[in-house]
Amino acid sequence: MKISVTNRPIRELLTAIRLETLVLRPQFQRKLVWSNKHKSKFIQTVLDGFPFPEIYVAAGEVNPNTGDAKEMLVDGQQRLTTLHQYFDKSPALKLSKDITPYSELSHLEKLNFLEYEVVVRYLGKVDDDVMIEIFERINSTKYALNAMEVHNARYDGEIKKFAEELANHSFFKNHNVFNTTEKQRMGDVRLMLTVIITMMSTYFNLDNEFERFLLEYNDEFEEKEKLESQFEKVFQFIDKCSIHENSRAWKKSDLFTLLVEIHRALFKTERKHKLVEIEVGERLQEFYDLVDIAARTDKDFGTENERLQEYYIAALQGTNSRTNRIKRGKIIQDVINGDFEFDKIEK
Repeated sequence: MKISVTNRPIRELLTAIRLETLVLRPQFQRKLVWSNKHKSKFIQTVLDGFPFPEIYVAAGEVNPNTGDAKEMLVDGQQRLTTLHQYFDKSPALKLSKDITPYSELSHLEKLNFLEYEVVVRYLGKVDDDVMIEIFERINSTKYALNAMEVHNARYDGEIKKFAEELANHSFFKNHNVFNTTEKQRMGDVRLMLTVIITMMSTYFNLDNEFERFLLEYNDEFEEKEKLESQFEKVFQFIDKCSIHENSRAWKKSDLFTLLVEIHRALFKTERKHKLVEIEVGERLQEFYDLVDIAARTDKDFGTENERLQEYYIAALQGTNSRTNRIKRGKIIQDVINGDFEFDKIEK
């Protein structure tokens, strides 16, 4: 494959987009989503005359009758889309207040924008499978991306940033919840995003709601201030429960349920009596200890405690399924509220 490198002015690329001779979104490309804040920063980079990374283009279809040809954008979709939105005054682009709209630029500023040169690597005519391979290699890492890492590569918006802030909260460090690998692979952000979405809606399967919430709250997240305050109270409440550090409460699936159900108890239900942290902590500790006994000995705890076994199985198998999340949530909710009948357990 012979790759050539050229510089093309933005005006030339915009014309190709308008005439549809440059295909911005081949079917193999991910639908990348920048926030408007990110787009504004990118536009400012161009207006200031600073460089941005090269784009990759391949030869597309040729009409043998007219000689007209198309090109395929292999990498650089979001950058060119943002430039086109800026020039075209697209309603999809909401500029930051400090960014001058294209229509309000001076004559010289408009010319400078249009003549800004983009570095283009031209791949020539390549088969579709080779094009896909090139795209994947350009965007690859040394290991396969997990679901959260893919979302991270696609979204940089407000709700994701909030999840990152929560994942770095001292609460998790103090209780040694996340190891180094989990943080490197964004397991901490994934857990917090799951908790946030569940608190805002309800239990859901796997990561099925990530896409919808990341997109909906990419530019603005008005619920942040309220949730931030509520999370602080949830963290403080759990800390005051004084659950010992060896408890299964600090395992990911158990902690996920505990966070959601403490939040529900504090902010979504009306109790006849105020929850007392130390009492709730004692009930939770006894419950988690019994679950661990069940895990170690396969002990049959009796009829009422089929729920104990049910919790253990739901925390062990299919932990991310909506059904098992609901099962765990209902049982922990009863433990928190004092409705779990410990006296019926055959110990």
